[in-house]
Amino acid sequence: MSFKITILGSSGALPAYGRFPSSQLVEIQNRMFLVDCGEGTQIQMMKYQVNFHRISHIFISHLHGDHYLGLMGLLFTMHLQRRTNDLHIHSHWGLDDIITTHLQHSHGSLSFKIHFHGLEEGVIKTIVEDAVITVETIPLHHRVKCSGFLFREKPKPRRIDKDRLPEGLRMMQIANLKKGEDVLDDDGNVLYKNHDLTLPPRRSRSYAYCSDTGYNEDMVSQIKEVNMLYHEATFMAEEADKAEMTLHSTATQAAQIAALANVTTLLIGHFSARYRELEPVLNEAMKVFASTRLAVEGETFSIKD
Repeated sequence: MSFKITILGSSGALPAYGRFPSSQLVEIQNRMFLVDCGEGTQIQMMKYQVNFHRISHIFISHLHGDHYLGLMGLLFTMHLQRRTNDLHIHSHWGLDDIITTHLQHSHGSLSFKIHFHGLEEGVIKTIVEDAVITVETIPLHHRVKCSGFLFREKPKPRRIDKDRLPEGLRMMQIANLKKGEDVLDDDGNVLYKNHDLTLPPRRSRSYAYCSDTGYNEDMVSQIKEVNMLYHEATFMAEEADKAEMTLHSTATQAAQIAALANVTTLLIGHFSARYRELEPVLNEAMKVFASTRLAVEGETFSIKD
């Protein structure tokens, strides 16, 4: 089953050189999530042929415009296309007022219901959970209330070894095998040991999205050994003073966090408009953490199980 991240926007405070403000699409086992929604997000989704009616949850990291100004346009397009499915929006408080004000002054209403979920500042909290995944907040260090998001698959069932599976087992017995249980007869006696008929479960995958933040080692323990980490890299090291003043990070600092957390792959983005070419930014990060990639528009990164 899929676990992939598609980059819709990689730019910092403003669009530049064909780069759009922050937005990503996260797809996990047929569940589709939008993370941040900068200006032009719906245009990017149309370009990359994303069916945005499949999006069930939208996560907005903070209320700087480059992370949410595309939201109202997207909501109105969903309405015009007669969306009926409920939509969950997760953000720090204030975005609910912004949405309400837009609808009030346009004398409009939407064809679908929005469930708004307010985030808590500085708190690690599970905000979405179902049978397959959890999503929890990552406290970030920025000029306004800001949260990242950690997506994790829950432990997966054991896999049936079809080459060893005896004939005649009932569906319930096979279901119990996937749960890690032995096959029992009607009297409760063990017919087959679980490990004789199954294979280990596929690994559970994880993705951490850390948008605007100053250098922040406090989050390392939470994102330890995730498969993929997105960390902003607004500036290069020569602009470290600027990064500290604005509570952003350099490419070097993003790589240092990735190294401390021992992640598998680092994605960097939220690039300042001062950088037309991004290879120098990438090279700076790779000097500290070799497995670094540019999170640029149209790129899809898959995590294998």
